[in-house]
Amino acid sequence: MSAGRTAVMGILNVTPDSFFEGSRVLGDDAVARGAAMAAAGASILDVGGESTRPGAQPVDVATELDRVVPVLEALRGTARLSVDTVKPEVARAAVAAGATLLNDVKGSLGALAAELGVGWVAMHHRGIPASTSSPHVGPGIVAEVTAAALAAAREAQRAGVTEIYCDPGLGFGKDTADNLALLAHLGEFCEAAHDEGFKVLVGASRKRFVGALADGAALEVDDRMEGSLAVATWAMACGADVVRVHDVAVSVQAAVLAADEEVAA
Repeated sequence: MSAGRTAVMGILNVTPDSFFEGSRVLGDDAVARGAAMAAAGASILDVGGESTRPGAQPVDVATELDRVVPVLEALRGTARLSVDTVKPEVARAAVAAGATLLNDVKGSLGALAAELGVGWVAMHHRGIPASTSSPHVGPGIVAEVTAAALAAAREAQRAGVTEIYCDPGLGFGKDTADNLALLAHLGEFCEAAHDEGFKVLVGASRKRFVGALADGAALEVDDRMEGSLAVATWAMACGADVVRVHDVAVSVQAAVLAADEEVAA
């Protein structure tokens, strides 16, 4: 397990179409939301201007820049800033605006992260935007995801990136059974990453599979906070270094309790 408290990354979707309507904010509202997340204890604010939800339409570079750069500039100094993008142009502008971490769901910006001297997230995926009907991968999913994430991390390390996070990519091309298998073996995933000097980031907040685990009818996105918190807390117990969440305050409380329990143990 990683030492110390798991960091909470607050999701700041500067978009009109992210899958959770409650997370969509633009302009000054985004700045206010980000400041509130920082005040609630978020160590990192992850600012994204293009949705990766199932069926999402891509946006052009100019639109994405207009969405994220002013927000990053306004939030500089409130918390560590991350940019959720797959575009090199946006990544460069975001770093100039204060971002020090590239949350790159396509896994294509490792060399750029090395050039810019910032951290990088190696996320496993099976298609971006996320598939609307992910096929079941089966018993090989844990080995596949672990091997692919570590391979991407090693490549980035060879390129010169010194701060690398492995992300199993929950929900990206995996069905509920696959996601549960990854969670069941998350401790092993974390151990494998830590053994090679990499950190681990886990993002499950309000995703479809969380709603599918409800007793009875699947829960809609507005009703998935409790399940998301349970998954985030499990990730903390397994050794995740960062959890990426919509609901910052309760996740910070869970991280404090998890760290205290680890110390007590």
